[in-house]
Amino acid sequence: MTTLFGPADIAIGMNDSISRVRLFDGPLDLKWHHCATTSDFIADIFALPFQTSRNDYKEIRHNIGYLVNELIENAVKFRQPGEIMIEASMDQQNFKVKVSNVVNDQTATAFQALLSEITIGDPGDLLISRIEANAADPDASGSGLGLLTLMSDYGVRLAWIFSPVDVGDQVHVETFATIPISQSH
Repeated sequence: MTTLFGPADIAIGMNDSISRVRLFDGPLDLKWHHCATTSDFIADIFALPFQTSRNDYKEIRHNIGYLVNELIENAVKFRQPGEIMIEASMDQQNFKVKVSNVVNDQTATAFQALLSEITIGDPGDLLISRIEANAADPDASGSGLGLLTLMSDYGVRLAWIFSPVDVGDQVHVETFATIPISQSH
């Protein structure tokens, strides 16, 4: 059964002209530094149209890079062996990205439980309560702080689609995000 978390308009909003990057398993093995390198590359490409304003360029490049890095890090951290697909597009108002990967059934269930908590309520309030909970329990993990920071501090809208995979106990996860592109001119 396919399950959606978050607003459906984000999940179906990737019909624009899309750029794709695929990260494959291989002799280099996917590691954390691949996340930063890939997100910097994507941010550089999509911020190029804003080079006429140094401030706009820096802000847009930072925001896109931070968003994409967070989503790729989550995909690398929780994935099953296989590729990670990053698809991105931009229009006049928003940068949109979709990160797809496969996780095991147990990871998908735990992630869905987290999403059912962090997708309701005010992201700012939830962020504060999660920070406090993590301070009280330093061994806590998978708290959703990165996602809540994106929603609270960057105005990112997020959605997820979970679909069963025909092989074993695996689930295909698609993470959709859209971030407003602000310009000073």
